[in-house]
Amino acid sequence: MTAAAPRGTAPSGEGRVLLPRARPARPAAAVLLLHGGRADGLEPPPPLNLAALRMRPFATAIARATRDSDVLVAEVRYRHRGWNGERRDAARDAEAALARLRELAGDVPVVLVGHSMGGRAALRAAGDPLVRGVVALAPWCPPGEPVAHLAGCRLRLLHDERDRVTSAAESWDFVRRARLAGADAAGIPMPAGGHAMLRDAGTWHRRAAELAAAVLAAG
Repeated sequence: MTAAAPRGTAPSGEGRVLLPRARPARPAAAVLLLHGGRADGLEPPPPLNLAALRMRPFATAIARATRDSDVLVAEVRYRHRGWNGERRDAARDAEAALARLRELAGDVPVVLVGHSMGGRAALRAAGDPLVRGVVALAPWCPPGEPVAHLAGCRLRLLHDERDRVTSAAESWDFVRRARLAGADAAGIPMPAGGHAMLRDAGTWHRRAAELAAAVLAAG
């Protein structure tokens, strides 16, 4: 495992795109984590990035669940805080992270795990040939999100139906449309947690790790 950057800060070097949390010498697969953000915001994420910090327990749980499988676990770092309409900045950063991953590890299978805006970015980037699946946590799935590129991809969308920030109903509709496009898609209602996934957080961490590991194991 590489040394971690100071908590909540954007590291230098390769960490401008990827911040590894578990890095075997010869990765056989990878899980990339994408944190949440805002609809709009051209400024960089703040030095104390709570959205990024929220993904750290997921990284730990995934690293533990895949520790015998030589899986690289890394966080995607954003240049901008927001999605920013047609710029889709977070999705472009996810694509850049996948390109960087190819340089580091070659053509290994990848699962993307994204929360909120990061879930939207993960689903947009899932057309990359490396990506085997997406675990989306309380994702932002506005009506009209594209699904044609998801044929053959495994999608698992987790949502608390009481979430007041992003819509579980829109997640379930996205799952329906993705299935019609040929994806192996499932919506998983979570019993608690809200948007920040803080209540019953351990269940969210464990379930996301199990699903990510299962997608990788399925090949």
